[in-house]
Amino acid sequence: MSDTGLGPAVRVTVQVRCFAAARAALGFPDRTVAVDAAAAGAGAGAGAGAGAGAGAGAGAGAGAGAVTVADVVAQLVAAVPSAEPVVARCSVLLDGRRAAPADVVPDGATLDLLPPFAGG
Repeated sequence: MSDTGLGPAVRVTVQVRCFAAARAALGFPDRTVAVDAAAAGAGAGAGAGAGAGAGAGAGAGAGAGAVTVADVVAQLVAAVPSAEPVVARCSVLLDGRRAAPADVVPDGATLDLLPPFAGG
């Protein structure tokens, strides 16, 4: 336990994959990022957007000290603020399933950012 009485900080490592406009906006196709639960919560109101909130799968709802999809997305946008308008429109997949901003991200997960696609 730490001196604060809150226990050790939790760090989650996530593989982030960006497609199409998200790749162009963030400047990378894939990257491993680390998000500390102690820093989590700053992105509680953030999240990739249009498709991210609909149809969330199991595991929704963050507990204390958990890292959420919104936290990961907020960290990405904080690093590249100009990417926010694109990322806000992205659907997010967490380990291949549609994710909501409040979904908990387990260590070693894969997060895909998929912007809207046109055409058929």
